[in-house]
Amino acid sequence: MNESFKALADPTRRQIIRLLKEKDRTAGEIADFFNMSKPSISHHLNALKHADLVQDERKGQFIMYSLNTTVLEEVLGWMLELTGTGKQSRQNTDSEKEAD
Repeated sequence: MNESFKALADPTRRQIIRLLKEKDRTAGEIADFFNMSKPSISHHLNALKHADLVQDERKGQFIMYSLNTTVLEEVLGWMLELTGTGKQSRQNTDSEKEAD
């Protein structure tokens, strides 16, 4: 999960995640949304892949990038637990009520 937080700390990577939430895209399509070089976008995509936040799949001559929602759900679940609104927190609360 540390890699996820490290990757999400960068605003460019968060924007890439927002773009991939809409639909799968190639690196070139992603780069069109930014004022930076394609190698820089590739660097950000590699960081997101390393954190398992993004997956890639070759389709013909293109590589399509997609969002890995499973890892995002894990991160979100952990954060919700901290605030007392997550699934684990609700289970603990329910268990405590049953014990009373």
